Amino acid sequence: MFAVLKTGGKQYRVQSGDMLRVEKLAAEAGEKVQFNEILMLGGDSPVVGAPLIGDACVQAEVVDQIKGDKVIHFVKRRRKHGSQRTKGHRQQLTLLRVTDILGKGADKSGVKAAIGAGSVSGDKVVSDGQYAKNKGQQAEMKKRVSEGEAKEKSAEKKAAPKAAPKKAAPKKAAGGDDLKQLSGVGPALEKKLHENGVTSFAQIAAWTEADVADMDEKLSFKGRIEREGWIDQAKELTKG
Repeated sequence: MFAVLKTGGKQYRVQSGDMLRVEKLAAEAGEKVQFNEILMLGGDSPVVGAPLIGDACVQAEVVDQIKGDKVIHFVKRRRKHGSQRTKGHRQQLTLLRVTDILGKGADKSGVKAAIGAGSVSGDKVVSDGQYAKNKGQQAEMKKRVSEGEAKEKSAEKKAAPKAAPKKAAPKKAAGGDDLKQLSGVGPALEKKLHENGVTSFAQIAAWTEADVADMDEKLSFKGRIEREGWIDQAKELTKG
């Protein structure tokens, strides 16, 4: 009986007892690992996956962590001042001995899945079935936590006191004039004038040069009172 398995982006045809070199796995020498991506099972009754065969696996024992043959990478650029570069590389591999080929029972074998060294640590995963089971438990836990948070928020919303009614806007000072009739005065500027005690046209009509300078400084008008002619306008509005 033989099997075609997939690991590290490559496919391997293996039989029980074969020595196999694959991309480095997260496992120590002497550990037993299980390959769950089985594409085909051969023998008296061949089975072809679509693309994988469910519940089938290949189990192997890790013999050693090794390095592949040295590969020389040489680059020469003849049109860029004759630059050249030489690099050597040895691929990290795992040497395995295939022990068993199982047509079913992969989920219940208890052997940890063969995980690449660059992915999730292999000692945290027992098998693909167990990994899926753990993920399902995590999803269920998240669902329960979210439901609990939703209930707490709903309870807090019911228990929260009603918001205090908004305070009514302060009324205009008694006897005050509508200062917005002055040129260039809007609601915001009228409010600033009220805050500085100016509420009527009579007050503005009676301003002296010192009063104008003081108000210019307080409100940063920069000569606006004289430019707009507020005093003359206030006098006219007082008469009217």
